[in-house]
Amino acid sequence: MRGLTGSRQDTTAGRGRLGPGLAAGSTAVAGLAAFGLFCAGCSTGGTGTRDEGPAATQQVARATPSSTVPTGTAKPSPRVDAVMLVKSDPKASRQLKDDLKPCTGDEYPVDTSYGTLTDGPSADVVVNVMTCGDSVGVGTYVYRRGADGTYGNVFAAEVPAVYGTIDRGDLVVTTQVYGSKDSVAYPSGEDVVTYRWTSGRFAETDRVHNEFNRAVGSGEGALPAPQTTTQN
Repeated sequence: MRGLTGSRQDTTAGRGRLGPGLAAGSTAVAGLAAFGLFCAGCSTGGTGTRDEGPAATQQVARATPSSTVPTGTAKPSPRVDAVMLVKSDPKASRQLKDDLKPCTGDEYPVDTSYGTLTDGPSADVVVNVMTCGDSVGVGTYVYRRGADGTYGNVFAAEVPAVYGTIDRGDLVVTTQVYGSKDSVAYPSGEDVVTYRWTSGRFAETDRVHNEFNRAVGSGEGALPAPQTTTQN
């Protein structure tokens, strides 16, 4: 669990029936329309829906690459080895480093996000470390790239069920809240804290606590099966 993880109707109903005179008139108009389409299709060089003979091959215009270099304010995001960042981070706990192992093959339980959080020379890196079995976040870290190209830890949160994201320049950290009888899949609530980079550090700007309905997810009762109607 990562940090926030009709029936058909009868179309004939309500339609009235056409009277004999109106039905006959409609049939005549339809016949004239069909005859006109037939003549247009058989005329020499016609542009009807189907001309005799092989279909003509038409060239499709191809888009050519533009020589104009797009402009914008987005900074390039050089990819980093997130696992190495965490393992070499002096602010990360020894227990977390020892537990950070591949789940399968060389796949580590690590999510990495790149975006603008600080005023650094390039994109910042948010790393979320999770458990292999349940994908429960156990650590969230933010790394800022310095002028010399090295990354330094500017934020760390090591609590159960934590997950950090980048939201329009802010760091949003969500932490699941569990009661004594809660399962991993159904926490009692969550704390959502928003941080903004101010004066060389992250400062809390907003905090929201959500409490979840205890009855949801109990597994009692089944949803009603969808009902369908068959058209005649």
